[in-house]
Amino acid sequence: MLMTLSIRNQLPGTVTAITSGEVMSTVGIRLTGGQNLTAAITKEAVTDLGLAPGSAVRALVKSTEVALATGPVEGLSIRNQLPGTVTAVATGAAMASVKVAFDGTEITAAITKEAAADLALAAGTTVVALIKSTEVSLATA
Repeated sequence: MLMTLSIRNQLPGTVTAITSGEVMSTVGIRLTGGQNLTAAITKEAVTDLGLAPGSAVRALVKSTEVALATGPVEGLSIRNQLPGTVTAVATGAAMASVKVAFDGTEITAAITKEAAADLALAAGTTVVALIKSTEVSLATA
């Protein structure tokens, strides 16, 4: 059965490493474009999904969980920093939807209209998408 989700950011990749703790695990993923991503999920989810190095997965990230910076950020606990280029900005009364392309895929960030204006985001702007590992869910591909 094919599942349809409202989560637009569905990034295909391959599991590269799994580090398990008592309750939580971190899962390293190599996206199809070559970027590395980390997901922090429960140890139980790793087992339920049958994850192992080499497993094909989709990393799922809600657009509201993607922050944008205009350059690399140092001294930050967010490990998932994906550099890309803005391809489109759609601004509404309160929020902006920003599409960012990077090596073979595209993600969407939902940020405030003020943030988009303050960062002067427009098509062609170089940005870094910031995603906490705890906000990355995994699905088997």
